[in-house]
Amino acid sequence: MELKEIRGKSPAELNKLLEEQKEELFKLRFQHSIHQLDNPMKLVETKKTIARVLTVLREKELSTQA
Repeated sequence: MELKEIRGKSPAELNKLLEEQKEELFKLRFQHSIHQLDNPMKLVETKKTIARVLTVLREKELSTQA
């Protein structure tokens, strides 16, 4: 997911997306541990998406405080 798409979402949508991505990361880690994961790069992409969502949430939090 691109940063533009993430920035266009509301904080509620971002929190929902964050939960979905964390659940997806859990599933991917489980599949990786039992050697059923076809593309290990999905782990990296999911982690990056989580980091982007957290960054945008923090930016929005700081902009409302200022």
